[in-house]
Amino acid sequence: MEDGPPDGLPRYRVLTGPDDERFCRRVSEALDLGYRLHGGPAVTYDGEHVIVAQAVVWTAPAQTTANSL
Repeated sequence: MEDGPPDGLPRYRVLTGPDDERFCRRVSEALDLGYRLHGGPAVTYDGEHVIVAQAVVWTAPAQTTANSL
């Protein structure tokens, strides 16, 4: 079992981009890998687009113990 994120990714990441389907897919992919949301999104407007930032963190899976078997 891996203790860290796959492919050498960092345990903490901030995903940013325009508030669109591509950004939502990037966050969804991080969640599918095992990352968890860290707080709510930050949203700003750059005069043309809504820009979103979402932090995600890697949480090591709980260790299986003999008592849980």
